[in-house]
Amino acid sequence: MQYVEMIYRLAISLWAGGNAIFTLMLTPILFKTETRDVAGRIVGNLFPGYFRWGMACGAIALICRLAIHGMDQKLPVILLVVMLALSSFQAFYIEPRADELKRQIGSFETTGKDHPLRKDFSKLHGISAVCNLTVLISGVVLVVLP
Repeated sequence: MQYVEMIYRLAISLWAGGNAIFTLMLTPILFKTETRDVAGRIVGNLFPGYFRWGMACGAIALICRLAIHGMDQKLPVILLVVMLALSSFQAFYIEPRADELKRQIGSFETTGKDHPLRKDFSKLHGISAVCNLTVLISGVVLVVLP
């Protein structure tokens, strides 16, 4: 079981660490150094892999956690299920809709913020940001929980 515990810790650390680098470093740098349209296209191209990575790490972590502790400690299992649900929601609901809106908008640089499509995109982006930060914070909690 010692190896399973190591795999669990590694999966959580890679998920939370990847999330932190993407959210707190990569994305802000891109939007600071590139035009909004270019940065958005790059981040949008990375999203499918980003979400697959999170779901893979999450599935491995959940399986390992259940193998080690079963349901004796409910909080870590609940956090993992919530994290996986949020990542899946982002991957299979939010991202495809946001991608379609971006395609319809064409350019964020030339389309006004009051445009209905931009408003719809902003709503989805806000929901996605809350989901992403919830996954990040939950991941940090899981890293420090016994």
